[in-house]
Amino acid sequence: MKYLALTFLISISLTSFAKTGEGEGIEFFHGTFKQALAKAKKENKLIFFDAYTSWCGPCKVLKTKVFPDKELGEYMNAKFISIGVDMEAGEGPQLANMYPVEGYPTLMFMDAAGKVKKKVLGLPRGGAKELLTVAKSVK
Repeated sequence: MKYLALTFLISISLTSFAKTGEGEGIEFFHGTFKQALAKAKKENKLIFFDAYTSWCGPCKVLKTKVFPDKELGEYMNAKFISIGVDMEAGEGPQLANMYPVEGYPTLMFMDAAGKVKKKVLGLPRGGAKELLTVAKSVK
C-alpha cells in the first residue's frame, strides 16, 4: 500500500513538472468580438482574429502546432488581443457576414476598430515562424 501511494505521488509530481510549459503560446481572449475590440482599444493593441470551423483539419493544426509556439505567443500577447471564432457557431455566422472568408482557416489582423489590415488564408507553410513574420509586418 505504501508503495502504491508513493508511486501515485511521484506520478503526480512528474505530471506537474511536465505541465510547466503550459501558458506558452498565444493566449486567446474569451469573450465576444465586440468585447475584444473594446479591450484592444483600451490596451492600445491590434486584434488577431482566427476564423475557423470545428471540422477544419488545418485549423486543428494551427491550434496544436502553431499557436502554442513560445516565441509567437510572446509577441502576439504583447501586441494583439487574439480571438478565435467558430464561424459556424455562436456569433460566427454574424461575423462571417461582416468579414467574408474564402476558406478555413482565415487569420485576420485588424485594428481596434475592426478594420482588416492583413489577411492570411490557410495554414501558413512556415508555421509559427511565418505567422510571426506576418504579425510583425502589421502596423
